[in-house]
Amino acid sequence: MISNGFLRIEPLQGPLEKISEYCWRIPASYKPGMRVPGIIYTDEKLLKDIQRDKAVDQVANVAFLPGIVNASFAMPDIHWGYGFCIGGVAATDIEAGGVISPGGVGFDINCGVRLLKTNFQYNDIKDKIRDLIFALFSSVPAGLGSKGDIKVSEKEERKLLVKGAKWAVENGYGVAEDLECTEEYGAIEGADPSAVSKRAYERGKAQSGTLGSGNHFLEIQVIDQLYDKTLCDKFGLNLGLVTIMIHSGSRGLGYQVCDDYTKSMIHCLQKYNINVPDRQLACAPVTSSEGQAYLSAMKCAANYAWANRQCLMHLTRKTFEKVFGMSWRKMGMHLIYDVSHNIARIEEHCVEGRNKKLCVHRKGATRAFPDQPVIIPGDMGTNSYLLVGTQKAMEETFGSTSHGAGRVKSRTAAAKSVNLNTLLKELDSKGIIVKASGRRTLVEEAPEAYKDINEVINVVHNAGLSKRVCRMRPVGVIKG
Repeated sequence: MISNGFLRIEPLQGPLEKISEYCWRIPASYKPGMRVPGIIYTDEKLLKDIQRDKAVDQVANVAFLPGIVNASFAMPDIHWGYGFCIGGVAATDIEAGGVISPGGVGFDINCGVRLLKTNFQYNDIKDKIRDLIFALFSSVPAGLGSKGDIKVSEKEERKLLVKGAKWAVENGYGVAEDLECTEEYGAIEGADPSAVSKRAYERGKAQSGTLGSGNHFLEIQVIDQLYDKTLCDKFGLNLGLVTIMIHSGSRGLGYQVCDDYTKSMIHCLQKYNINVPDRQLACAPVTSSEGQAYLSAMKCAANYAWANRQCLMHLTRKTFEKVFGMSWRKMGMHLIYDVSHNIARIEEHCVEGRNKKLCVHRKGATRAFPDQPVIIPGDMGTNSYLLVGTQKAMEETFGSTSHGAGRVKSRTAAAKSVNLNTLLKELDSKGIIVKASGRRTLVEEAPEAYKDINEVINVVHNAGLSKRVCRMRPVGVIKG
């Protein structure tokens, strides 16, 4: 039916108003206490998947946060998460009492993706892919609680938490030019190691250069579609080129930081008279002692993640050198970019004609500033994409876009419904070689557990939040 000039549908949770082909709104009147509306970028096909869980309601709940400006946003890969939905974006006005919420960052702080190119054409090395995957699986620690050869003392770990990827480069795990292709040059300022608990230090000291488990992966990919020839030329990319994608985060250290602060911030709700409909949205004013402590600890975990991905790339380069008997430079293994997608940043944005300092939460969402590379991976059986950010994203979503495909099945549901042998045959029929540390991980991360990445990319591209550059398909995958 038509209401207030909008086409209204009846979702599983709350009213949604269609305001364009790729944008839907939850009116601020949906729940008493919402300070702003909710905005979900999707199309009608993906909307059906989005409405399967409580993520839409979580978008509305985030709209209760003190200081939130414009809207509570969600990307087309939205699905249920802790406090915030995964795929959620919210900016709070710091001067107006804006808050920071650990639930708006997530447990795997600065989980992110880096993409590097090679000089190889797939047809030239396709017979080596299996050797590469087995060699990488041997040299890159993967799996739940995995530990690597890069072990540091607590004193050295404190340096790592401040310097991030620069620490890795200084210790021989890469080169300075890698930092130029990493967000924040691989280290965000303001990290305070004293804000990190002893337990977090203990969990992080042996996990640098480890992939982890779940949806983390290392993939050998091949470019199979070019969308913007000019940008592809700029990045040195062409059809059939072999690329490598690394997806990992801050491992146990980041998880512990989130766990510590989600618990300690509960008392802030009463202390600062904050009313939210879900205790998982525990938060504190950014300027408060609690807000500053979490922000400092979060930055430490973010820097740990950048160092981790830098070390993982170093191990990858060394493995390629061993298999092909030549230097990584001769193989053209240069970093295209590294982007984070679980983080809160202090940024300046224009709000109602005025530049304001905001705390921008991106949970399962990627920064998409104009012309900045954006990397959005699919699952192990489908495509991944390189895009660039846009001015429209800056104007509408504080420079944010999607981070991946987004789950449609929980890990438990996928484990019950997916047959491992059938899955392996399907991947083999697509020419994808897979190695994993556990059988359960494979079925939990099966393609059918995720939305169609091509549909997600279609939405963010056509909504103008990011512009397609090229598409990759996997030919070899390592899972934790």
